Amino acid sequence: QVQLVESGGELVQAGGSLRLSCAASGLSFSTYTVGWFRQAPGKEREFVGASTWSTSWSSYADSVKGRFAISRENAKNTVYLQMNSLKPEDTAVYYCATRSGRTPSGNKSDYEIWGQGTQVTVSS
Repeated sequence: QVQLVESGGELVQAGGSLRLSCAASGLSFSTYTVGWFRQAPGKEREFVGASTWSTSWSSYADSVKGRFAISRENAKNTVYLQMNSLKPEDTAVYYCATRSGRTPSGNKSDYEIWGQGTQVTVSS
């Protein structure tokens, strides 16, 4: 069974850092594009960033560019979202998702498999 499991979300002060993990089972990240999205209460789920595997082509939302970065660890079949200089407006449930397409799409409807999400709360 294909499954994505996010972890690493917690309460952090503004200016701090967190690293989220997305571990896959039942599929190999080596053939998929992985995206990160987030959803704050009362808001639509929005694109954070995405990274292809084979080309290491990444794309980020303007709101996180320069602060967030996606990386991968092949041996653990895990993708990470490093989040630095966190702001209260970064507070949301963060989701990872995969798509078989080879571009780092920012469109959530392009993603086929989703994790359950992990809560990130940034206090001011």
